Amino acid sequence: MRYDPSVSDPAFPVFLKNWRKRRRLSQLELSLQSGMSQRHISFLETGRSNPSRFAISQLAEALEMPAAEIDVMLVSAGFAARSSRGGWDDATRKAIDASIDHVLQGHAPYPAVSIDRIWNLVKANDPAQRFFARAGARGDGNLLREILAPGSLRDRIVNWEDTARSLMRLFELEVARRPHDGEAHALHADLLALEGVQALMSTPPSTPNAPVLAIQIRMGPDILELFSLIATIGMSADATLDDLRVETLLPANDATRAWFERTFA
Repeated sequence: MRYDPSVSDPAFPVFLKNWRKRRRLSQLELSLQSGMSQRHISFLETGRSNPSRFAISQLAEALEMPAAEIDVMLVSAGFAARSSRGGWDDATRKAIDASIDHVLQGHAPYPAVSIDRIWNLVKANDPAQRFFARAGARGDGNLLREILAPGSLRDRIVNWEDTARSLMRLFELEVARRPHDGEAHALHADLLALEGVQALMSTPPSTPNAPVLAIQIRMGPDILELFSLIATIGMSADATLDDLRVETLLPANDATRAWFERTFA
């Protein structure tokens, strides 16, 4: 993960204060949630006191910070990031990789992919590779850019505007969740610069949002409808693991289910 100094301040007092304000907490409220005295929090925000690793852990938990932001907070206070300490061994890594592979392969004949926090493709099962190739994907390593950029895949998405708007809103929530993630901010700017995306995001939707949005993709005479489930690794204190997502695409109707079973089974 790359951090951008233009969106971050290396000083711990400012970092803590900004995160407290993001959560709309007073010093007293943060004191009650973290188990620390209000006076100590005040001293930390003014720089009169320096935090310990334990204090940062208490604050991060109370502020519900993602693992990557906790790493930034630690570094801003002069400590090593948790993710740089090698807290998980090769056996754990292999077990996680095997579990992700199991989910991806077990989802066949439907598409499933593993992505990172900014939708860079990590792994894909065989149906996903074949389906996206068949749909005219350009092979971009970033799935958001693949779907939002002009091209064959975008042209095949019948409800592209609704899909693009939903994907951008979802990504913007992730950007907001990680204010010091330079790569995420850079990608967000790149996506808005794609043809039609900025104008789309500046225009309110013409119809109410559906409870679940199904992406509609035209494949020859068929229009396939798919919705997605996204899974994460639970209770991860490591930014690398916290970044991983497994997205499985599921048929939204019987016709779509039959198409995949007929085509990729």
